[in-house]
Amino acid sequence: MSKKTIIKIISLFTILLMTGCQKDDYAFGDLSAPNNLKITAEIVGSTTAAPNGDGSGMVKLTATADNAISYKFVFSDGTSENSPSGIFTKRFTKTGVNTYTVTAIVTGKGGIASNTTIDVTVLSNFSDDEAVQFLTGGSSKKWYWSASEPGHLGVGQNDGDATKNYYANYYQAAAWEKAAAPASSCLYENVLTFSLDGEQLKYQLDNGGSTFFNASFASVAGGSSPDDACLAYNTGGLKTVSLSPSESVVMANPNSATQTRGTTMNFSDGGFMGYYIGQSSYEILSITANRMVVRAVMGGNPALAWYHIFTTTKPTQNQAVDYTNLVFSDEFNTDGAPDATKWGFDTGRGDNGWGNGEKQNYTTANTNVIVQGGNLKITAKKEASGGADYSSARLKSENKFEFTYGKVEVRAKLPIGAGTWPAIWMLGENYATNFWPACGEIDIMEHVGNNQNVIHGTLHYPGNSGGNGNTGSKTIANVSTEFHVYKTIWNPASVKIYVDDELIHSVANSASLPFNKDFFLILNVAMGGSFGGNIDPAFTQSSMEIDYVRVYQ
Repeated sequence: MSKKTIIKIISLFTILLMTGCQKDDYAFGDLSAPNNLKITAEIVGSTTAAPNGDGSGMVKLTATADNAISYKFVFSDGTSENSPSGIFTKRFTKTGVNTYTVTAIVTGKGGIASNTTIDVTVLSNFSDDEAVQFLTGGSSKKWYWSASEPGHLGVGQNDGDATKNYYANYYQAAAWEKAAAPASSCLYENVLTFSLDGEQLKYQLDNGGSTFFNASFASVAGGSSPDDACLAYNTGGLKTVSLSPSESVVMANPNSATQTRGTTMNFSDGGFMGYYIGQSSYEILSITANRMVVRAVMGGNPALAWYHIFTTTKPTQNQAVDYTNLVFSDEFNTDGAPDATKWGFDTGRGDNGWGNGEKQNYTTANTNVIVQGGNLKITAKKEASGGADYSSARLKSENKFEFTYGKVEVRAKLPIGAGTWPAIWMLGENYATNFWPACGEIDIMEHVGNNQNVIHGTLHYPGNSGGNGNTGSKTIANVSTEFHVYKTIWNPASVKIYVDDELIHSVANSASLPFNKDFFLILNVAMGGSFGGNIDPAFTQSSMEIDYVRVYQ
């Protein structure tokens, strides 16, 4: 091939290439940027007297531009909205008068965009007084999982499908489903209290010390689990609740008026409604004086929405799960020494104050332990006794009555005075060969006079012993002037501790824990020590009085 031929071919290829490019430009069309972009904001309800609006938080935004094809609004509260017409009404929900930056983005031919911003200052004072009344009863009200109702816990899709996005279409729990396994049984112990502090709505979750976690958030409690599970977690005390208009996908449904109330509860400081899903905002779908249905988008997974149903009547499962056959009791109706067929004694100082640095000497003297007037009285006294400065007594049912699983009820009135440390508890019967804490310990009731009226329920076992016991507590009025019933319900699934039928602690039981064999009962009043603390120098004596001890299986 000659040099001239090569040049001709290259020239022809160049002409063809240029022609192709010119044709492509012609197909693409003109590239024209939008111009003359303007944005205006009309604050709904704005007047000379109320320039920031009527409190609805609503602002009508209008964007215009020459050569515009589409508009988008971006808000400084982290949300955005496409608006083909350039007109959109936005509801700002943060309570009070707040200033927001609104950015209008307009797109022209060829995808070229321009933008401009405007600041809007608007008042939002959304309220739902009827919902507050339902939640609190006007002062304070307790709510519980509606465990006997199918669907009390469920999950569904969170998208624009108006036929499915307002109910738990993926999964609905059966009645009492979560009570069947130790890993989830703690859910039904939740007590959700809504109350009013002046005009401020408050909330507190009492979960007995154990929270049912979605597996995705187990690390929040310092654990890990491939499945949802009950984990030890402090719910953090009293929260503030603010109400705002709902902005969920349900609100956009044609039938939204019958599918949601349109009110969202926002809990401060990471508050949540019993099941941990990384969310602190819950949309009220419906509420009456005794039933509430809420919806919450799962934290970190906006494709899912969880549904909860609550009731103000504490649900009770089939009576078969309770223990009703009385197998042991002492009503203390015969004056004198305790019944020797039921009770023995621990005496002396024990191992270094029973291992806790306690200051009493245990005796069998009737000045320390006696049945009188229908009650057992265990009296701690300030007196020289066995090398100690105080005397007291400690009764036990070891080798007389030992049992596995059941319900224990003890009606008692507690001693008073700084340094007193009464206890109603149980110890694994094999403690002599399977040393504490491997033998296990169930403290049904502990009280210390240095923290009057605070009742503790605690389990001790390997990894959770001494000051690291698995514990819960509750303030109960008048424990030293009135009788209260201290109770535990112990079964293969859980150990639950109550005062007057009010749960104070719950621990999931399992085959790996030492709570699946015989235990025996112990009743005592200690003085001082690692838990009892400093003793009042003016203390002389005080008694724990017990009306009855009953065990059911």
